[in-house]
Parts: sequence; structure tokens; C-alpha cells
Amino acid sequence: MADRRAHATALARGVAERGLIIGADRPTTASGGTHTHRDPATGTPVADVALAGPAEVDAAVTAAREALPAWRALAPHRRADLLDRLAGLLDADRDDAAALTAVDNGTPVSALDPGRAAAQLEGRVLSGPGRGLDYVLREPYGVIAAMVPWNGPMMGMGQKAAPALAAGNTVVAKPPEIAPFGAVRFAELALEAGLPPGVVNVVVGAAEAGAALVRHAGVDKISFTGGAAAAREVMVGAAGALTPVALELGGKSANIVFADADLDAASTIGGLLGAVLLSGQGCALPTRLFVHESVAEELVDRLVAVVESAVVGDPLEPATLMGPLATEAARDRVLGVIQQAIAAGATVRTGGRALGADDLAPELVGGWFLAPTVLTDVDDDHDVARLEVFGPVLSVLTFSDEDEVVARANALPYGLAAYVHTQDLSRAHRVARNLEVGSVTVNAFPSNSPTLPFGGVKQSGFGREGGKEGLDEFLRPKNVLIGS
Repeated sequence: MADRRAHATALARGVAERGLIIGADRPTTASGGTHTHRDPATGTPVADVALAGPAEVDAAVTAAREALPAWRALAPHRRADLLDRLAGLLDADRDDAAALTAVDNGTPVSALDPGRAAAQLEGRVLSGPGRGLDYVLREPYGVIAAMVPWNGPMMGMGQKAAPALAAGNTVVAKPPEIAPFGAVRFAELALEAGLPPGVVNVVVGAAEAGAALVRHAGVDKISFTGGAAAAREVMVGAAGALTPVALELGGKSANIVFADADLDAASTIGGLLGAVLLSGQGCALPTRLFVHESVAEELVDRLVAVVESAVVGDPLEPATLMGPLATEAARDRVLGVIQQAIAAGATVRTGGRALGADDLAPELVGGWFLAPTVLTDVDDDHDVARLEVFGPVLSVLTFSDEDEVVARANALPYGLAAYVHTQDLSRAHRVARNLEVGSVTVNAFPSNSPTLPFGGVKQSGFGREGGKEGLDEFLRPKNVLIGS
């Protein structure tokens, strides 16, 4: 354990010491000051990270604009060669990438697939148009502002930067200060792969840097992942120059278990996704479980068994399924949500508390760990059932009728994902069609394939990442008519 932590810490410090990535420059100091990053598993300082301010953002956008003409004009097969080389480096670096992400935000190495960032780079380069009197060109926007999330910064770079680069755009990425290392490492590998300086730039920063980036007149499109409140600020900032925006936002995904469901599968999927994996810090996780009243008690007993069997501990250990929350403030906020739910009448079936010396190895006692939690006796109007908790808290509600549960699932302003468990194929198709969400998973864990589109409706955002639809986000059509 000590060797893994020392190695991961050294990797993170190395990234921080090498600085931001702005064109060919690696500034180690910046106008936004510094942020002391702490290991979520131990609470100990890891590195002081330079934070970009408006000056660095402007320099990064300038570098991206200067690099754009040559990158855009590069023959598609040459862009493909360079991106394939980057994919190979990302794949070779996957163990270190997993370790960096564990230090970034506490995600266990067992829950990560850093290779997904590489997979986003496969088969994404377009060839030019054919001859014709009237034809459509699909052209890159120009400079893309990629606002990557703290709960998956390297994966976010794969989802945003990879298709943007393949389409011929250049990128200025801004990871948040609380998870700075993965995105910078992605850009380092891009340079190592041979992408020209300025094609990929990374400016770690707080709100000031984000505001400067979305308002910059040199940005041609913004791709943002985060919460609804921050997304509104992004849209306000983008309004000045009418910069187009793609938003991947939060959710409160429903998981509907009908009476005929395979309860073993439903409890495993529902327990792990709803209360364990990523410590609940995932936008599409099904933290609102609706179970038919006839099987409710049996399912809850199985859920509790699944959740209590999950290994919670050091995110650098391969056996760990759940690590800490990303920050101390997040841990304390989620504890407050649980206490509020109890006061409103909810029952804690398991969890509901911070983990301490009786639960953890001594070196982890200072970390931000919370027991995975299952709540019953939850009503639809409870905050824990309406708001995105972003922590390991699963709310269980009961229902009696298909139309009723679909209406309740659709009642919230979110619409990112939903899950259905039933052996009735007709019902599965009918319910999937009627749920107001961007994706529905039936009787399975979600695929998370980079070849498929991901995104939401309503207040879960608009635009898509992954698949052809994700590539289309970074291309705009131009019609050309040549008269005779």
C-alpha cells in the first residue's frame, strides 16, 4: 500500500511541477495563484498546483488559434496517424493514469478504465468531400473550450478533446483545481505523440479561469460538463459572443424494478451503481430506486447485503470498490443530506455515517470516507429523492403501477439516464420509450461504450459525447453550390 501511494503521489507531484500546458510553454506559476491538492484517501497534501487566471487563458486561446490553420489543413490520414499514436501512449500509460485519478478524486483503480480515453481516438477522422455541383462540407469550428469534470478529468479529455482534435479543431481544456493531474497528463502525452504545440492546451483553474475562457472572443465552441448552476453561468458568459455550447449536466436517474425482475441482478446492479461505485460521484448513477411494492422488502434485504459486502478503502488497492469522496467539504455535505433525510422520516438501512478508525487502515483515517448508504421510507418530495446528492446514498421508493412509476420517474427536471429491470420485453420497450431521458439501460450495467452517444434532456443538458453524434458536435456543415 505504501509503495502504491508513494508512486501515485510522485506521479501527481511530477505533473504539478512540470506546470500548465500553453502552446510550447510549461508555466509553473500563474496569475490565479496556487491550490494545495490533498489526497482524498489520506487528507495529506500532495502538491501545490498553479492556477490559471485570465492572462494564462488568453495565452492558451492565442496558442490554439495560432496552431489551428496548420492542424486544420493537415491531411486526414496524418491527423489519424498522430491520434493513433496518442491512443497508444494513453493505453501504455493506463496504470499510471488510474493512479493519478485515484489521487485526483479518490476513484478506485478497480473502477477505472483509462483505456477509454484512448478508445475515443479510434476511427474519428473525416476525409474531404467528393466532387459535385452542390455539396456539403463538414468543417471544424476552430478553438474548442473543453471544460472537463473533476470526477473524471482524463476520461473527460477523451470524450471532449479526442473528437474535437479528430475533426480538425484545436483545444483549450480547463480542468478544475480539485482534480488537476489527469487532464495535464493527457496533454503531455499528446505532445509526446507529436501533436504540434498549441493544438492541446491545459489551463488548470478555478471559477475566474472558467469565466475568462467562456467569454473569450477567440473561442468558437464550448463543451462543458458539470452542474446546472455552473452551466447557467457558462451560457451567460457565452451569450456575449453567441458562442455555441454543448452541456453534459447532472441527473437523478431512476432505477425501476418491476415485480417480475431478476432480483439477484437488480440488487447487484442497483446496489453497486446506486450506493458504491465512484462513491456516488457520477452524473448518470441510479440513486433513485423504485421497486414494486410486492417485492420491496426482499429487494431491500438483497441491496443491503450487496452494499455491505463492498470493499471500501484505499483507492490504490485493486480490491477496493469504493474510495473516499473527492473533498472533505463533499463528505460533510453528503452527511448533512443524510441527516436531513432522517429528520424528514427516512430510515437508514445501512451506512449513513462517516468512516473512521474502526473501519479504515490507520493511514486512511484522515481521508474523506463515507459508508455506502441505503435509505428507505423515502417520499418523492424529500430532498434526497429530488436533488442530485453526488454521494453514496441510494433512496428506495415503492410503486404499484407502471404508468404511475413512469410519471414519477419523469417528474424531476433531470433527464440523463434511467434503468429498468423486467422480464417482459414489451414492457421494457414501452417504458424505455416513455422515459424522458438520454439513455435507458435494461437488465444490465450501462455499456459506457465510446461508440455510443451519451447525454441528457431537460436540465441534464444538450449535445452528445461519444459515437458519431459526439463527433458531429465539433463539426459544422457548410453548403457549397457551384453554378454552371
